[in-house]
Amino acid sequence: MKRSVPAVGLWCCALAAALVAGPASAEKADKEKPTHVEAGRMTADDARRVSVFEGNVVFTKGTLSVRADRIVVRQDADGFQHATATGNPVRFRQRTEAKDGQTGVWIEGEALRVEIDDRNEKVEMHDQARVTRDQDVVRGDYILYDQRTDFLNVSGSKNAAEPGRVQVVIQPPAAVKPPAPAEQGK
Repeated sequence: MKRSVPAVGLWCCALAAALVAGPASAEKADKEKPTHVEAGRMTADDARRVSVFEGNVVFTKGTLSVRADRIVVRQDADGFQHATATGNPVRFRQRTEAKDGQTGVWIEGEALRVEIDDRNEKVEMHDQARVTRDQDVVRGDYILYDQRTDFLNVSGSKNAAEPGRVQVVIQPPAAVKPPAPAEQGK
């Protein structure tokens, strides 16, 4: 199925749909929010289906915020986008959908390069990658998140102190308050 997307909006669609890093869905209302992009410069080559945003790029759509030095977006013949964001580092932040009466939590992440594949619904974070969801943290040199299957793959860090190591911090579940003891004598 061929999709038609204007060149300026190429990467906006991919980023908004694909930068949900972690096994929790983004706020559904974000899809209905306007997209704002600021950059030092932008070039769009409609014939080649390539858009480039450079110079302190700031993307916002609802609760999603992405900051990068440079973002290159390519659109394939079927209208799917592939975006490459680079920075020192690329940073993103988005709130998850509220669940079970609880407000959504913030997902934050960073890496030197982020690849977003709209067709396959995958996000790859390269070089000094880190994702934080609420207070849980995953860190490694490479993080792959497959949105279709909620599959997460993390490869080790190049840190000389801990070469090849993945770091994960998972907080214990919130303390469950025990039921109040039944009043005696009733």
